[in-house]
Amino acid sequence: MTPNSSLVPLPDTNILVHFVRQSPLYRRIEAQYLLSPTDPQPVLSIVSRGEILAFADRNNWGGARRQRISEFVARCEVLSLDYPGIVEAYAELSEISRLSGRTMSDNDLWIAATASVTGATVLTTDKDFDHLYPKWILREWISPNTP
Repeated sequence: MTPNSSLVPLPDTNILVHFVRQSPLYRRIEAQYLLSPTDPQPVLSIVSRGEILAFADRNNWGGARRQRISEFVARCEVLSLDYPGIVEAYAELSEISRLSGRTMSDNDLWIAATASVTGATVLTTDKDFDHLYPKWILREWISPNTP
């Protein structure tokens, strides 16, 4: 796939972990999806910011890794849960998930709601958003096994 400059990326928290670790997979993601502070600016759910900070605490990340988190967050437009339409989208996607027999974590539901309202594309290495794609959200699944 070639870089898509019209896609507005919304990285899932697992992408942030790869960024902090500067994994080969992240370098490919950054090149392919243009995760930079230029247009289009990535969107980030405030939930992902909280998740990555909790992950950092749990894994005793030091100052250098925490600084990388701050650098990434500074690249993004961070949207709070009170952004117009996100709460309503959360409720709708929660019910859609329930009716489809899928259980999503609350954090993934907030991330999906942010994508739904903004039209941004969730970048993820897991399958948690699959049942919402392509009808309710845009999603790019990135195989974690191919650097």
